[in-house]
Amino acid sequence: MAPKRVPTFSSEAEEQSFWVKNDSTEYIDWRKGRVGIFPELKPSTKTISLRLPQSLLAALKILANRQDVPYQSLMKMFLSERIKEEISERDNKRVVRTVKRGRTH
Repeated sequence: MAPKRVPTFSSEAEEQSFWVKNDSTEYIDWRKGRVGIFPELKPSTKTISLRLPQSLLAALKILANRQDVPYQSLMKMFLSERIKEEISERDNKRVVRTVKRGRTH
């Protein structure tokens, strides 16, 4: 069966709404897909406002200066590392609970 024709959209919001409601496998033959490489693609970022105690910000700036990186970059590194740790710990706890219950999967 030939895939359905993908409609033309007037906006990104309209396209997003369409794909939320429709199964892409009815419109695209994913077996013909290829892996794309986008070397210049930058992750999207969002500006936030964060209130920190002055002493914490000062300590962060000192650490960043020692590592010769901007303090905001150091904050992102710290947050990223901690999130990975938390996710890893949560996954490890799930495995331990499963093993304790006598399950292997």
